[in-house]
Amino acid sequence: MDLVLRDARVIDGTGGPSYRADVGITGGRVAAIHQESGGGGRPTGARVLDAGGLALSPGFIDMHAHSDLALLRDPDHSAKAAQGVTLEVIGQDGLSYAPVDDTTLAQVRRAISGWNGGAPEDTGVDFDWRTVGEYLDRLDHGFGGRGIAVNAAYLIPQGTVRMHAVGWDDRPATDAELTRMKRLVAESMEQGAVGMSSGLTYTPGMYADDAELTELCRVVAEYDGYYCPHHRSYGAGALQAYEEMVTLTRHAGCALHLAHATMNFGVNKGKAPELLALLDRALDSGADISLDTYPYTPGCTTLVAMLPSWAGEGGPDTVLDRLRDDSAAERIRHHLEVVGSDGCHGVPIEWDTIEISGVSAPGLADHVGRTVAESARARGEAPWTTARRLLIDDRLGSTILQHVGHEENVRAIMRHRVHTGGSDGILQGAKPHPRAYGTFPQYLGRYARDLGVLSLEECVSHLTARPAARLRLPDRGLVHEGYRADLVLFDPDTVAAGSTFASPRVLPLGIPYVLIDGHFVIEDGRRTDVLAGRSVRRSR
Repeated sequence: MDLVLRDARVIDGTGGPSYRADVGITGGRVAAIHQESGGGGRPTGARVLDAGGLALSPGFIDMHAHSDLALLRDPDHSAKAAQGVTLEVIGQDGLSYAPVDDTTLAQVRRAISGWNGGAPEDTGVDFDWRTVGEYLDRLDHGFGGRGIAVNAAYLIPQGTVRMHAVGWDDRPATDAELTRMKRLVAESMEQGAVGMSSGLTYTPGMYADDAELTELCRVVAEYDGYYCPHHRSYGAGALQAYEEMVTLTRHAGCALHLAHATMNFGVNKGKAPELLALLDRALDSGADISLDTYPYTPGCTTLVAMLPSWAGEGGPDTVLDRLRDDSAAERIRHHLEVVGSDGCHGVPIEWDTIEISGVSAPGLADHVGRTVAESARARGEAPWTTARRLLIDDRLGSTILQHVGHEENVRAIMRHRVHTGGSDGILQGAKPHPRAYGTFPQYLGRYARDLGVLSLEECVSHLTARPAARLRLPDRGLVHEGYRADLVLFDPDTVAAGSTFASPRVLPLGIPYVLIDGHFVIEDGRRTDVLAGRSVRRSR
């Protein structure tokens, strides 16, 4: 054997009790599992690592990641590798970089530069792909053909598809445009995408009605993929928005995975049981549903995402024109502060809950770490005046933390039978959300060990086998013979997120070894130079 992990506490991903065993690895797969009670000789190999009772689990699967460009820009990518993440699902929230043409690529690069960098003036990545297949090939051959830090699966971004076929107009698609979108979705699934995402509070994807989304989901279902919507509201109308997605996918015959499933803002305090009851009714009637969450209360997005949808019609340059126009800007302010914009989930914005986490322009760095209300007070002006100037001067590139979550909702949802873990981790900005560096140790340390919200075995299953099942991966997510050796050795007593809101880029504790395809990417707590990650493509 290539490697034997001696005397590990195996938490195999099934949710069942752990057991002590030696685990042998050959050719990137688990070749033997020898339990203490099994008798016979212990496996030997070219290398033997004494695990000393460390927990051995499958690699963690981040079901909601924003590493679309980070995987191509940063060969180290310790933000995820050091957490034990061996697979990320990217292409989230309906906006990513394939499939595109030249015009669409320039538009989407500007629209989500706050998430990923990659603005048109950013030369850090060579955008030499246009199709999903070409993007996945690029991942496979990253960094001179060596690969990427961790594995990646891709969701077709519905907003980008609409941008490609319809543009930024707030109107129903024509029959010809819908046919083109369906063809793009089919081609992308054939090229290896695992499903389709939407950002239904982000332009232009939010301009699609349910009939249009249903038709696209039917195409996804033909390829046994799943639909992953950031639905139309996590605030006022959240329950109706969840029910809309359940009904839509049932009509389409498509599996549903609810992205960062939360119940936020004051209107939803304590309402997680209502959401879970809705999901249980659908599951009991035969619906195929799963969800992911991050183990924190604040959310994270871009400041421009708060604006009403009508302000985004026409694309990023048109948004800037409206912000510069006093009359249009006053109308935007009224929708934000009085009406409750759809970009802010139908809830009037509270500027003291909006913390600036990152800016693109260095001259604006003094905003970072402050709420919009705090920055406004420091400048002796109204919060909207500060926010408007920041949006213009940063060319829509500012990211925010939105402190609107509720701990009791977070805990209730993570206990659910179809729950999985997702970081929703934006890696841009001077003070990103700590979930980008801490989600998985936060689950294992704070919520499983310290709070007992889940047992350790249950928690590992949520982070491994359940997401692998959603992704239809037949040889990942369990410590079983024949399965890929994507594995994590961690210390259940010390594992913890190092990242905090004050210091968000700190790596976790208690995860000394991470393997991808049988190769150490983290060894003795340090990142190796191994690039064992590749694209993980849809399997029927």
